[in-house]
This record gives sequence, structure tokens and C-alpha cells, in this order.
Amino acid sequence: MATDVSASPRSLDEIHASVPIPRSRWRRFLAFSGPAFMVSVGYMDPGNWGTDLQAGSKFGYRLLWVLLMSNLMAVLLQGLATRLGVVTGRDLAQACRESYPRGTVFGLWLLTEIAIAATDLAEVIGTVIGLKLLFGVPYLWGLAIAAADTFLLLALQRRGVRLIEIVTIALVGVIAVSFVVEIVLARPDWSAAAGGLIPTLAPGAIGPSLYVAIGMLGATVMPHNLYLHSALVQTRAFPRTDEGKRLACRYNFLDSLIALNGAFFINAAILVLAAATFYPEEVEDLTQAHRLLAAQVIGPVVASVLFAVALLASGQSSTLTGTLAGQVVMEGFIRLRLKPWVRRLFTRSLALLPALLVIGLAGGDGSADPKEVDHRLLSLLVLSQAVLSFQLPFAIVPLVQFTSDPARMGTFASRRWLKILAWSCAAIVIGLNVVFMAMQMMDWAENLDKEGSQGWLIHATLGPVALMLAFFLGWVGFYPLWRQRHQKGRPPATPAALPEVSYRHIGAALELEGADDAILAQALALARAHGARLVPIHVVEGPAAAIHGPQADDEEARSDRQRMAEVVDHLRQTGLEADGYLGYGEPAVELARLAIEQKLDLLVVGAHGHQFLADLALGQTVAPLLHRLTIPVLVVPGKKWTPPERKGD
Repeated sequence: MATDVSASPRSLDEIHASVPIPRSRWRRFLAFSGPAFMVSVGYMDPGNWGTDLQAGSKFGYRLLWVLLMSNLMAVLLQGLATRLGVVTGRDLAQACRESYPRGTVFGLWLLTEIAIAATDLAEVIGTVIGLKLLFGVPYLWGLAIAAADTFLLLALQRRGVRLIEIVTIALVGVIAVSFVVEIVLARPDWSAAAGGLIPTLAPGAIGPSLYVAIGMLGATVMPHNLYLHSALVQTRAFPRTDEGKRLACRYNFLDSLIALNGAFFINAAILVLAAATFYPEEVEDLTQAHRLLAAQVIGPVVASVLFAVALLASGQSSTLTGTLAGQVVMEGFIRLRLKPWVRRLFTRSLALLPALLVIGLAGGDGSADPKEVDHRLLSLLVLSQAVLSFQLPFAIVPLVQFTSDPARMGTFASRRWLKILAWSCAAIVIGLNVVFMAMQMMDWAENLDKEGSQGWLIHATLGPVALMLAFFLGWVGFYPLWRQRHQKGRPPATPAALPEVSYRHIGAALELEGADDAILAQALALARAHGARLVPIHVVEGPAAAIHGPQADDEEARSDRQRMAEVVDHLRQTGLEADGYLGYGEPAVELARLAIEQKLDLLVVGAHGHQFLADLALGQTVAPLLHRLTIPVLVVPGKKWTPPERKGD
């Protein structure tokens, strides 16, 4: 289940802790800035464009509040992701791997890969349409160019994470400047736009406006961003102390606040532009929006060109972050490290195939009506957002659980008010996504019915899939709670405070046959370390010892007494306090008696390692001895033992 944290590889190892943190406050702020801007491009990708344009052209400024609510949720969730990465040194994918069973980890990884492919699909569509609008590039050639931009990231990543961040910020700047100019040209009604921040739905069209609002939420809070952000914050070389982590959390939150609010203003600009330019004429695809801009906005050439440039920049910037997110989840969930170009081709291939299929079937090579191709591409874009809606809760629920766990986060665990906000956010996202998917399935079924197909197939196929995902989400949410309760029932691995151990009398059970080196070496070391009295003991065996006891005077008894005296004399010459004692008869019984009489605190005995039948006769002392004594018994190897070499010898 859980894995050894110390054995886990670092997230994005090639750029881990690669950005130094200076001491100057302003330069420190600049050093921490960047990860949130890379993440923010996911909040303004072509999928967001589709929902924002639809909301503005169909309902005017009325749904601006949805963008504001989505942005607040994004700030909260991305803040939790950065805290997880900074405090634990693990990204969200690695934390999932360390916390869930293998089957659950594989399922989460598979869903995340599907979500990343769906995100990349939106980037491909944005790139293809942007190239078509700007340069008239046919869709199939646009797909080829979209496949080739794989190598852009490879060239950038070799030069470090800061260059990738700078390029991403530059692309975001292009998008922002484009829409600032377009809004100035469009001259929106700012008082009406301010009224759109009040939560309301369109009167007489509550269902359709709710549908669009949920789509906006699903397109805004992106699941792969949570995995990516928790990894990117680890590229900063901040001190891994509590103070250093607290500093990193503070600066990363500030970075998120600035970057995500910037993304909110860009999304709001798209919606405001659509409301000011197109409303009440609904825009059905991005090409139509480009065409209407050219016809209705003052400075038509500038407005339409900037729209296409911003769309192309959106697709490319999201491509950069999508690739890194794919690398994070693959390495974090299944510890599979691929070369960057292999990982990029894998993700982009999954995105190109559906786009190629749609364009090919619709005659994107120029043989069919371009409107049909645009319509199908928009449908594919909507489908990609629906797939993201399916996956989003599977990233949010573990994130909220992990950051609320004191065992994982320590003093950085979410406080009660933050837990309430986070779980409320998760509940809203889950609830709205459930409603969104139900409405989406109904819409697909109705469209099939209108085309003469069997719409019930949608419910028959996607319905069971939705139920399976619901049960899986329940398991993902339930398992950490069950595991936590199970672990609470276990006794602690170590007591809160271990008692101090001090030995005063240490016994050494000797054979007195020249094989006592190991026993004496261990006993001698312990006696010196504790300043203890050393008590060598030996049991005289044989018929005379068994019958006469201490009065036995045969050759064996006399020899053992002499050898014991020699051992004691030698120990005393080394500066130790030593006294030797002999027992007579059964070894286990006599050793136990002598240990109790001499009030030993520890007894050192030998494991002689006799073979086969000899072991049956001679190796039966230790087990009975352990049953008779309540003091610790140290069993050391005999003849095969060699003392360890000291360092420097």
C-alpha cells in the first residue's frame, strides 16, 4: 500500500531545486514567480474560449459571476496543491501513490492520462484553428504543424525551467494584450458588466444558462494543473525547514493570486468581448467569432488578427504545461520515466488521432463545407471539456484529504475554516459536474434522436460508465478515512518516551574451551560502556557434577575451576570488576539459578551452531533459558563471528 517515502524519486528530477532563492525580498519574489503563471495557461486554453464565447454571445454579461466563482475555487485549490508540494516534497501524483492501493493508483493514473489527452486535444484544435485563421493553413497541415511543435518544449526544457516560464509568461502576455486592444475597440457596457458579477441565471432560460455555467466551471478548474503545480513549486531551492517551507508557501500563494487573477481577467475579457460584440447572436464556433469580429468591431483587421494570434498563443502555451503535467503524473503514479520527446509524442498522438478522424470524416482537406468542419471541431472541443469534468473530482478529493491530514502535513495541515472551504469547493465541483454530465448525456441523446439514430445508446453505454466512476470516486474518498481509523487502532510503533537502560551486573555464560571470544568481547564492551560488574559463569557437566554438585572433584571439575580463575584474573587485570561462578548439573537450570543469585541485569550466551545430531544434544540451552529468566538475554554467534573493523584501522 504505502511506499517508502525516502525511496521515491523527486518530482521533475532534472529541474528539481534548480532555481536559487536570493535574500533580497524583491528578487526573492521574482525567484518564486513563475509556476503559477505556467499553471494559469490551463485556465485560458481554447476550451475556456468556447464556453466563454458561448456564455457572452448567448447570455450577455449575466454569467460573469461564474468566472469569478471559478477563479476563487482555482485560487483555493491551487494554493492547496502548492502547500502539498512544498511541505511534503511530493507532488499530488506521488502522494496518491504513497496513500492508495496499487489498483486505485493505476485507476487514478489512467483517468489523469485521459484528462491530459483531452486537454491536449483542446490545444490541438486551438492551434489548428489559429493557423487557419491567421495564415489560411488547411486543417490537415495544421495538424502536422501541431505534431511538430512537440520539439519546441524539448529545446526549451534543456535550458532550464526559467526559460520555459519566461516563454509561457510571454505567450500569456500576448493573449492579454490582444484582448485589451479588442475590448477597447469593442467598447463594452461596463455598468452592465459589473452587474454580471451578481449571481443570477437567465430568466426564461434557467436550464440553458445553467448548462453553460457548469461548462464554464468544468473548463476553468483543470485537474492536471493540480498535479503540475504541486511539482513545479519544488523547482525552487528554498530551505527544507519549517521556516523555509512557510516562506515558500507565502510566496507561492502570492504567485498564484497574481497569475490566476490574471487568467480570470483574460477569461472575463473573452466573455465581455463576446457580450459586447455578438450578443444576442449566439456564436457556434471559433471561426464564426473571428468572422463576426472582422465585421462588427471598429478596426476589423486588427481585431480579427489579434483574436487569431491570441488563440494560437493559447494553444501553444497550454501545450508546454500539458507536456510537463504528463511527465509529472507518469513518473508520480507509476514511476515510469520516459525521455521527454517520447512522453510528448505519446500525449500528442492521443490528441491528434481524434482530431484527425474528425477532420478526415468532415473533409477537412478542402473537399467539404468549412462550416461543417468547424462545427465538428467545436463538438470535439466540448467533448474534451466533458471528459475533464469526469476526471476533475478524482484530483480534488485526494488533494483536500492530503492537505487536511496532520500526520502528513504537520503544523501546515489545513485549519478548520480552510477544511470547510475546501470540502465545500469539492462538493460544489462534484455536484455541478454530475449535473453537467447528466445534461450533456441528454443533449447527446437528443441529437442522435434528431439524426434518426438511437439516442438510448448514450444512456446505455455512458450511464454504466458514470456509475462505475461514481463508485470509484466514493472509494477514493473513503479509503484514506478507513486507513486512518485502522491505523489509530494499532499500538504506536514506539512509546512516547523510551526508558533509560543501565546495566550494573552483566553475566557471560562461558564454555571454557577456547571458544568464548565472541561472548567475552560482547560482554566486555557492554560492561565498559555501562561501568558494570562482569560475572563469568560456567556449568560443569558430567556424572560427578550431577551427583555431587560443588563437591565434585573429578578431572573436569578441577580443570573448569582453574580455567575460571584464569579468566577472572585476566578480566581484573584489564581494570574491570569481575567475579566468576560455577554451576553443576543441567546447564539451563544452573545458568538461570546463577543469574538470579547474582542479580544479573543481562546475560550474554553463545549460539554455538552445532550441526544436525550434535545440535540436538548440545544446542538445547538457549530456549529453556529464555523461559526461566525475566532479564534480557543476548545471544551471540560463536566460532564464525569476527569483530567488525574500526574506521581508520
